[in-house]
Amino acid sequence: MAMLKIPGYENQRPGEVPLSAVRDLLGDCRRCPLCETRTNIVFGDGDAYARVVIVGEAPGKNEDLSGVPFVGAAGKKLDALLEIAGLRRDEVYICNVLKCRPPSNRDPRPEEIAECSPFLREQIRSVWPDVIVCLGNFATRFILRTEQGITSLRGRFYETGHFHVLPVFHPAAAIYDRTKQASLEADFALLGQWLAEHPAAPAPAAGGVPVGEE
Repeated sequence: MAMLKIPGYENQRPGEVPLSAVRDLLGDCRRCPLCETRTNIVFGDGDAYARVVIVGEAPGKNEDLSGVPFVGAAGKKLDALLEIAGLRRDEVYICNVLKCRPPSNRDPRPEEIAECSPFLREQIRSVWPDVIVCLGNFATRFILRTEQGITSLRGRFYETGHFHVLPVFHPAAAIYDRTKQASLEADFALLGQWLAEHPAAPAPAAGGVPVGEE
C-alpha cells in the first residue's frame, strides 16, 4: 500500500513530517463504518520524538470516551511495564492500528485495518523511532507482516528496515490470564536492556522504508 500524500510535506524524509500534519489529514475520519459508533477518534499520545513507539490493537471504552490511548486498566498495566524498562509514559509514543473503537471491543476487521493502517504508517514515519513494541497479535501481524501468533514470536527482537520490533502480549491479556504477567515483565526488561545497550540512532536517510511494507 502506498504512503499517504500529506499536503505541504511531499518528498519529506522520515522524521520530518509532524504528527499534527498526519492528524490533520485524518480529520473527522469517515473512511469506514466505525465512524458511526465511535465517540472520539483516538489518534495517539506521547513524545513525538520518542525512541520507542508502542502499537496496540484498537481503542477500548475508556479510550473512546477520552480520546487518549491506554487510559483504562490495560493502560495502568502498561505504565507499570514501562517502568520496568526504565521509561515513563511521556517518553514513548502510544498509538493503535485502529483509531476508532470497534463495537463491543470486537476484533478489527481486515477492511478496517486497510483503511486505517496508512495513518499508523505515517505516525511511525513521523516519529521514526528505534524500537516498535507491538502489543498483541493484530499489531504484531501488521508490523512484521506475519501470520504467526504472539506466543511464538514474543521474547526477542526482530528487524524490519530501520526498526527493531519487539512483540509482546497485550497488557490486557495479563489482566485475564495472570500466567502472562511474567512474560510481559521479562519482555519489558528486555526492552530496557536493549535501550541501555544501544545509543540513539542517527538522523534518518532520505526515503526510508514504510512500516508494514516489503
